[in-house]
Amino acid sequence: MSKPLEGILVVALEQAVAAPYCSSRLADAGARVIKIERPEGDFARGYDKAAKGQASYFVWLNRGKESLVLDIKDKDDAALLHRLLAKADVFIQNLLPGAVGRAGFGSEELRRRHKKLITCDVSGYGEDGPYAAMKAYDMLVQCETGIASVTGVPETPGRIGVSVCDIAAGMYAHQAILEALIQRGRTGEGAGIAVSLFDGMADWMAVPLMQHDGGKAPTRVGLMHPTVAPYEAYPAKDGIPIVISIQNEREWARFCAEILEDASLATHPDFNSNVQRVANRPAMMAIIGKVFARDASARLAEKLLKAGVAFGRVNGVAEFASHPQLRRATVQTPNGAVTVPAPPPRFAGQTVALGPVPAIGEHSERIRREFA
Repeated sequence: MSKPLEGILVVALEQAVAAPYCSSRLADAGARVIKIERPEGDFARGYDKAAKGQASYFVWLNRGKESLVLDIKDKDDAALLHRLLAKADVFIQNLLPGAVGRAGFGSEELRRRHKKLITCDVSGYGEDGPYAAMKAYDMLVQCETGIASVTGVPETPGRIGVSVCDIAAGMYAHQAILEALIQRGRTGEGAGIAVSLFDGMADWMAVPLMQHDGGKAPTRVGLMHPTVAPYEAYPAKDGIPIVISIQNEREWARFCAEILEDASLATHPDFNSNVQRVANRPAMMAIIGKVFARDASARLAEKLLKAGVAFGRVNGVAEFASHPQLRRATVQTPNGAVTVPAPPPRFAGQTVALGPVPAIGEHSERIRREFA
């Protein structure tokens, strides 16, 4: 069965996480992605050796691509890249600010030469503004956008444990490129796209920002929701924490009657609305905590499931690795097969088929001949 982006050529002058995330998803959809690497390779190849001696980030984000080693400062290699771009549909780059322009591959100039080309520049802070020229990495942007200030325990800010700024920027770039391809199908013209890590995370920080503008920014509350209650973890009798989430008054009434076994709590003036429950959270938590401490976690899970109360267990990575809902897919690498989480979208009647991860410069000779 054909894939939706078959016939689309993507040239990716990329490194690290954000741009490779975007281009890997285009490759999943059938696009031909030629990844341009330095002779030493994308520096993400050296992040760790967890995936059969290869970097887990690189294996995750570079499946289905062809690797072409180029030195874009070299006259002949620059000419080859220009020939590639003359036939490309999409050009993605996330080098240091200004680097591609100095090398003769600025997006505006490329679009003037190639009217159908879609360019996507991924940066840390955007194309203009006082931070535009600054280097940016994921945790730095987590700190700059304030997301670290709302993550962690009250005593100290915390880094979100995965590269959310990079991933968000990659997702927005992917989305924008698909939109540009649809638009080009109507107009015949390419588009210039700019996506930054900062802007991606700013969008994710919309609610805390509006709460701040409204008079009170959320505080760090650990494994607890700052504005919804009850929505936190409670230890069961065996010490295993169970997280519950009550989203409306109907659920609260059922929770009080069937789990707390005290229907009157639903209409108690301290607890009869979400606003009141948040305001009186310590008293509410004491009541719930006492009830939860009477049952083992397995028994609590049975009761919560029967009552239709949303809950979850506080798993570690080991528990996630064996989770019954986890779907895995196999990707071939130079060092053998590695399993990764299966792509989230599931298309009816189609099975997951991920392309292999390339070795450094694996396709250089063939691509040089093809675009000679």
